[in-house]
Amino acid sequence: MIHAFPDSARLGRALARAAVRPYATIAVRRFPDGESLVRVRPTRGRDAVVVRSLHDPNAKLLEVLLAADALRRAGARRLTLVAPYLPYMRQDTVFVPGEPVSQRVVGTLLGRAFDRVLTVEPHLHRVARLAEVVPGRPRAVSAAPAVAAWVRRADATLLAGPDAESEPWLRRIARAAGLPWVVAAKTRLGDRAVRVRFPAVPRGARAVIVDDIAASGATLAAAARALLRGGAARVDAVVVHAIFAPGAGARIRAAGVRRLVSCDTIPHPTNAIGTAPLLAAALG
Repeated sequence: MIHAFPDSARLGRALARAAVRPYATIAVRRFPDGESLVRVRPTRGRDAVVVRSLHDPNAKLLEVLLAADALRRAGARRLTLVAPYLPYMRQDTVFVPGEPVSQRVVGTLLGRAFDRVLTVEPHLHRVARLAEVVPGRPRAVSAAPAVAAWVRRADATLLAGPDAESEPWLRRIARAAGLPWVVAAKTRLGDRAVRVRFPAVPRGARAVIVDDIAASGATLAAAARALLRGGAARVDAVVVHAIFAPGAGARIRAAGVRRLVSCDTIPHPTNAIGTAPLLAAALG
């Protein structure tokens, strides 16, 4: 059975349809002191899947752990967490003495509570595999096939990655979409200021910038301006995880981005690319 929290019900229902499994919404009650009471549908004799995107994680992680306990007590034999967006992945080392390695803390909590953890394009940097972060049987699902399908319909002639970290993912999308690609050199000037430089861009190119995550929008905006200065005729942008801080969308569009779309890993008005079929295939 697919059990989704109310804030991820849309994706949960889509996943249930794609996986041909029954669906139930997890009930959440919050008390005046801020505590949560989670109630699940009994699943004795069944495997259970919990669906929740974990943006705004401090308000959600504890409820996910409570749901895992409730499902075990209700008779679930095996628990899988589908967390399309996995939080706390950026803090993967001690950058300044006195800081935690948040990635390991959160990964260990989820890996111990669930038999499997599925996520989409985790934001990993200094670790190569999700298994180094989450114990048990984690799986990182690539959004590349779904993004490539959207790109093929977008009448694009060029794919662009905003920095070197995007290159392996960009290469997969470009291969699936049958398009050439370029990657920019990015220099970070501050929390919301970056410099982006692309190699030669074909004049008149219909470019699509692809990135795994967008928060402030500074990188996408700088990439769009660089492409247009370099001769691109138009620029669209696709991101997997639409974090989008206040003002980010306006910043990106002001830089000349014609269409801004995202995957549905985080509910947002830009959602245009569904991930339920990819997640259903990973569930098996």
